[in-house]
Amino acid sequence: MAYKNYTDPDLAWSPQRLRDRIGGQKGDDLIIIDTRPAPDFCSGHIEGAAHFDLYGVSLNDTRPQALAAFTWMLAYLMEIRGVDYDKTVVFYEDITGFRCARGFWFLEYLGHENVHVLDGGMNAWKRAEFPVTRDAWPMAQSPLMGGPQGTRRIVRSSFASHLKEPVEERIATAQYILDHLKDPDVAIHDTRSDGEYFAENIRAARGGAIPGSVHLEWLDFVDEDGSLKEADELRRMLEAQGFTPDKEMVPLCQGGYRSAHAYMVYKLLGYPRARNYLGSWKEWGDRTDLPIEIPKR
Repeated sequence: MAYKNYTDPDLAWSPQRLRDRIGGQKGDDLIIIDTRPAPDFCSGHIEGAAHFDLYGVSLNDTRPQALAAFTWMLAYLMEIRGVDYDKTVVFYEDITGFRCARGFWFLEYLGHENVHVLDGGMNAWKRAEFPVTRDAWPMAQSPLMGGPQGTRRIVRSSFASHLKEPVEERIATAQYILDHLKDPDVAIHDTRSDGEYFAENIRAARGGAIPGSVHLEWLDFVDEDGSLKEADELRRMLEAQGFTPDKEMVPLCQGGYRSAHAYMVYKLLGYPRARNYLGSWKEWGDRTDLPIEIPKR
């Protein structure tokens, strides 16, 4: 049976699958990235994982020049973790949250076709009683080699200098959304909290929502144990809000993290068209030239 009945079961890996892959590899084509805060990484992580707390590496201006600079910078930060197009990349955090989803979306945007997340994250890994280490981040500039106790060392790649053309169909800019506000083929999904959506918790120059957007919080996709819910339940939630596979899905949040989580869920369920709004509400709410509405409870 496909993992949790997902249309794309290869996207979300179970702890057992990652463990088997680590055990069955020479280690030269698997990159594991821990996206948690540094203290959490230092207290214990999966052996061989590189650390990259990408929370806060954000962009609130999706106009072309700023977007191009941001894209190269983030690609460079991925490069020094060993990411390259010929490598299998797995992101994780404590749960299947928005940090690992942001890493997944970003590499998808850059045309990487072999990117995954660890479903349930570090919590699921520990529940499975798989090994955890506190060894330092295994960064190296030399060829890959077995370190102490088989630790895999990571070679810096040439990812940033050999970037593919970004896949424009996987990103939404403010201009794109403005151009499609009244397009019945485009569904704008607000993944923020109730307080943010109803302008009770204002985190930009203005509070409110993009006109015509529909609210469904990203946390509704995550089960009590921190893993993603089964496919049938996810589909029911989305379709109840009018988010059907025939639409182009455009999720947003505050800074493109929680919306990346929604993007990941669409991909799991086989939605063919999805664009993450990278600038999200921080950009939209700060720009007074863009329209807003104040939803009522």
